[in-house]
Amino acid sequence: MSENAFDLVVIGAGPGGYVAAIRAAQLGMKTAVIEREHLGGICLNWGCIPTKALLRSSEIYTLLHHLDDFGLSAKDISFDVSKIVKRSRAVSAQLAGGVGYLLKKNKVTVIDGEAKLKGGGVVAVAKDGKALPDVKAKHIILATGARARTLPGLEPDGKQVWTYKEAMVPDALPKSLLVVGSGAIGIEFASFYNSLGVKTTVVEVMDRVLPVEDEEISALAAKAFEKQGMSLKTSTTVEKLEKTASHVTATLKSKDGKTETVQVDRVILAVGITGNVENLGLEDVGVKVDRGHVVIDQWCETGVDGVYAIGDLAGPPWLAHKASHEGVLCVEHIAGLKGVHPLNVANIPGCTYCNPQVASIGLSEAAAKAAGHDVNVGRFPFMGNGKAIALGEPEGLIKTVFDSKTGELLGAHMIGAEVTELIQGYSVAKSLETTEAELMHAVFPHPTLSEMMHESVLDAYGRVIHI
Repeated sequence: MSENAFDLVVIGAGPGGYVAAIRAAQLGMKTAVIEREHLGGICLNWGCIPTKALLRSSEIYTLLHHLDDFGLSAKDISFDVSKIVKRSRAVSAQLAGGVGYLLKKNKVTVIDGEAKLKGGGVVAVAKDGKALPDVKAKHIILATGARARTLPGLEPDGKQVWTYKEAMVPDALPKSLLVVGSGAIGIEFASFYNSLGVKTTVVEVMDRVLPVEDEEISALAAKAFEKQGMSLKTSTTVEKLEKTASHVTATLKSKDGKTETVQVDRVILAVGITGNVENLGLEDVGVKVDRGHVVIDQWCETGVDGVYAIGDLAGPPWLAHKASHEGVLCVEHIAGLKGVHPLNVANIPGCTYCNPQVASIGLSEAAAKAAGHDVNVGRFPFMGNGKAIALGEPEGLIKTVFDSKTGELLGAHMIGAEVTELIQGYSVAKSLETTEAELMHAVFPHPTLSEMMHESVLDAYGRVIHI
């Protein structure tokens, strides 16, 4: 095999691409990754990781203002936003460097440049407009990710109207902020800025914030956000933005047709993402694109022989762990391994790292009923859990949804401290096709927050102990 010929070439080194490349190398494939910008992709550099570092700073700052509750005191509590941002960027850089180490360790060839499909397993590569030698591969995985979606008339300018990139590295905090969109990205930024004292307004076109979550959880989240001082405007659209040198005036229109204006220093657009499908040669080789995403089958195949797509590029849910999982299953399918299973979207947990945290997996109560299930629903409040009270985190809820006939766990929905860690327990349960019986017989350690997961299951069947 020549120097530029590989068993597998992965285009894009985000959480889907680099994981796919490493798994392929483990299986003995000669593998290359072509990346035009950052190893680790958006997730490690401008998404999942650096935002969590920012949110950790705001979480600590919030906690410091409640020290008296814990018998502690401190004077002159303040923050330096430049240091907060610097820490976030350092965390990102450390992990991105780790990806480079892992690729090298697994003998994956890393090619710095932009890739374009030429057909017949050939990939053209260019760097700064200059052509590099073509690369040839038996199999090609597209993992180019996605970028922030924009709306006509609301285009970001990087100065007063931000995307997630600008929102992550502010030179100074604005006094007021409008966040357009209340999905995970929008709510996380709203939570960060609001916690640091920025007057924050969130606009959502749907009738509730965090609209993909269970309605009961959304309502609890909205109550918590408003208690923290956020202004939430649901069933509302942003009609236009008017900018001056010092501020932005947004015209908002409610579902009933009423309009109002809101004047803010900055606007963050968080209205979804669209796949990076441009300039890849997809049309030339026959790869089908639908509404900004590459169309794939259950094995991530595009319909063009030897070409696959994974992660955000291939559509929702737009989650790093979904991309990584698809990368592994795609490679293992290519390798012909036995026991490889298509991805069950119902088993993918979703997490939002706002304050309070929100996490879920599977069907909401309403979706389960709409799908024709007779359901048993269990609930357990944080207030009934000793560990939550000891932590000073008594606000929250864990909710479980079961099929009343089979005992199948259809969904789990949480709001409160550390639920983004707890949800993994239900993820394992769903993957093992666990019923209520196994969950009831499992022993949960005391005192832990995880006990609430057990109690919620018990509540669904009239056996709850601590409420």
